[in-house]
Amino acid sequence: MKTFNNNQFPVNGSDNNRRAFLKNGIALGLVATIPSIGLITSCKEEGEEEVSPAEDLMREHGVLNRILLIYDTCKLHLVNNEQFDLAVLNNSAQIIRIFIEDYHEKLEEDYLFPRFEKANLLTDLVQVLRSQHNAGRILTDQIIQFGKIKSLADANESQKLIKLLEDFNGMYRPHESREDTVLFPAIRKIVSKNEYFALGEDFEHKEHELFGEDGFDTMVERVATIEKQLGIYDLSQFTPKL
Repeated sequence: MKTFNNNQFPVNGSDNNRRAFLKNGIALGLVATIPSIGLITSCKEEGEEEVSPAEDLMREHGVLNRILLIYDTCKLHLVNNEQFDLAVLNNSAQIIRIFIEDYHEKLEEDYLFPRFEKANLLTDLVQVLRSQHNAGRILTDQIIQFGKIKSLADANESQKLIKLLEDFNGMYRPHESREDTVLFPAIRKIVSKNEYFALGEDFEHKEHELFGEDGFDTMVERVATIEKQLGIYDLSQFTPKL
């Protein structure tokens, strides 16, 4: 017959049984904590925003597109000889300068274009995109100058500004659409999965470095403020009456 010690564990050669009891108890304790660990991990993952490089660049194109609509509206006022505050042009062009040209396009020029050139893929497209970036900066310089003046001197100046806005929008709409549908989807063909997501982290780090933790949201708010000044913020106004 087995005897027991004061701790109620079997004795007389039953050390192995005691070890098994302890091991099973520890295992049961760990199993009991697994759901909690899984919940914590799940909550952490749900709280983190994972933005791919292509998605990051495309949503920045959304900011650009809203500025293009602002430029269209300003051009329409000019064509109809309607007065509007030229400061909205300066404010819009400044967003183009600091967020699109000095940040978004620099990402493309520093991180994407060299990779495509090294891989010898879409090199003709990359060359055109580079030249259009340069042309865009020249146009932005001139738009900013017009945005700094109180009013246009005469019809000749008005025509010059109309031409600038037409040239800018006429170039950037096909420019961004070609990037969205051809260049950005091809990134995955020339980088590994790890490198692809590392690019996203690099983009996010650069954005936070230049504009703070809420840099993208801040730019969207700035654009919305200009849209409200021009009376084009309400999206429903663009719905056709059928």
